[in-house]
Amino acid sequence: MNIGSLFSRHAKYRPNHLAVVFEDQRLTWFEFNQQINRLANAFIDLGIQKGDKVATILPNCLELLEVYWAVAKMGAVVVPSSTLLLEPAMKTLLNDSDTVLLITNSEFVDKIDSIKPELPAIPADRYILTDYSGQEGYRDYGELKAAASDQEPEDIAINDDDPFNIMYSSGTTGLPKGIVHTHYVRSWYGATFAATYRMTPESVTMHAGAIVFNGAFVDLMPTMYVGATYILLGQFDPVSYIDTIEREKVTHVMLVPAQIIAILNAPNFSSKALESLEMILSLGAPLLKEHKDELNKRLPGRFYELYGLTEGFVTVLDKEDYAAKPESVGVPPPFFEMKILDTNGNEAPIKEVGEICGKGPILMPGYYKRPDLTEAAIVDGWLHSGDL
Repeated sequence: MNIGSLFSRHAKYRPNHLAVVFEDQRLTWFEFNQQINRLANAFIDLGIQKGDKVATILPNCLELLEVYWAVAKMGAVVVPSSTLLLEPAMKTLLNDSDTVLLITNSEFVDKIDSIKPELPAIPADRYILTDYSGQEGYRDYGELKAAASDQEPEDIAINDDDPFNIMYSSGTTGLPKGIVHTHYVRSWYGATFAATYRMTPESVTMHAGAIVFNGAFVDLMPTMYVGATYILLGQFDPVSYIDTIEREKVTHVMLVPAQIIAILNAPNFSSKALESLEMILSLGAPLLKEHKDELNKRLPGRFYELYGLTEGFVTVLDKEDYAAKPESVGVPPPFFEMKILDTNGNEAPIKEVGEICGKGPILMPGYYKRPDLTEAAIVDGWLHSGDL
């Protein structure tokens, strides 16, 4: 189950359908797949093998999406890193993940140069810049791609348990933890959320948050899964966000509460401009009921809310369930289970507080190189969230 095969599939069966949009770049599925193939073959030409770790330190850009799917096709493992990291955290993450190839841009050259001597696993010729302009010690992303074939890379056997990514936690309560997701897990992200959001191949998803965080895969994977259109924004601005929805006829958006509030208060807000929307998904933090009510008053029948952990459990409040239980964050999707446990590990009675525990097909196999933390988090197959 190689998620990279999605792009080959869509290129074959819906080649002329718009796949991705970033700023003035608009690629069909055929064109997008060609670019992914070029990058996958460039990685192979560099000696990257199945299981090797490829890290990125990039803002939202088309190149970051290409890296994700090129890595998937040739069986390597992507390690998306936040652009907000300081040098010590950057060094820790790159070393802990066993990264052997780093892709970044010129904005981060000074930081990376300062820690290069402390990154022994990355060979000198495996630092790549997406905006290369002759910087010493780096290679040109565009040149490497241009020299590689746009044909499908050599078939590499991928099984369900092969990792696709390592997503690092913020590390605010200690050293960051690398959360592993397999091709199987990410495939279930696609199937589960596409069904949950009522997404079709004709849907248009727009995303304004940083795609290096796991929450981005909650709308990225289902869009890739059905072969719909994915519009990636460099940053969030409520006025241009509304204008883009109206222009592109966007159907599905995912926002944090602060963004929802900003849109409601934007000077160009109108129900007419946003009439194409079929889903407005809130996640990442609680959205106050007053804002939920205002959103549902102005744009009825579109509101979803998601609660979840990167480690692999979610609940979703469906747009049809909101009116019946507006203060809920919903129920587990099909094939997921949830229980609330008391301090003795027994299911807590109704109306009593307990720990949220869950399991399902997107459950991580574990924290990277930390079996001790994995055993503490996953007990008898149940993820213990630490949330009450």
